[in-house]
Amino acid sequence: MQKSVNLQKVKADAEELFRSGGFYCSEAIVSSIRANLAPEMPEGLVAAASGFPIGVGRSKCMCGAVSGAVICLGYLFGRTSPSSPQDPVSVKCLKLANELQESFRANHKGVLCCAVHTKGMDMASGEHKAQCVAFTGEMAAKAAEIAARELGLEVIGEAEA
Repeated sequence: MQKSVNLQKVKADAEELFRSGGFYCSEAIVSSIRANLAPEMPEGLVAAASGFPIGVGRSKCMCGAVSGAVICLGYLFGRTSPSSPQDPVSVKCLKLANELQESFRANHKGVLCCAVHTKGMDMASGEHKAQCVAFTGEMAAKAAEIAARELGLEVIGEAEA
């Protein structure tokens, strides 16, 4: 685990990984968080994020950028063995994931639904790509911001809106 995190770099790296076509949103976020915050994160977690793009398997349900960010929070704060619903680890992880998705909702029509955010857009258009790149950077930075706060890490650069 790093001792500090540069939110601008997390955001920029995630955006570039998506923009370049190398990764979809969820994969780009996990890869950026791994590179910039948690290099011990198994590379396989990037692969685990591969089913979430375009609203989970192209279903256009929950935004893949939100899904990728939640995967990162789960890795950092989730549980690895069965326990009760009152387990403080579980309670905390759910609270942090809720904070993240509420942040997205507050900034984007109150919904997580990819179909709502892409309604009327040509999925191959520049407009669609630009929006998804922005969502990817935003959620990568928000996940890193939450992680930094909870882990007591130094924040080097604020993510630009």
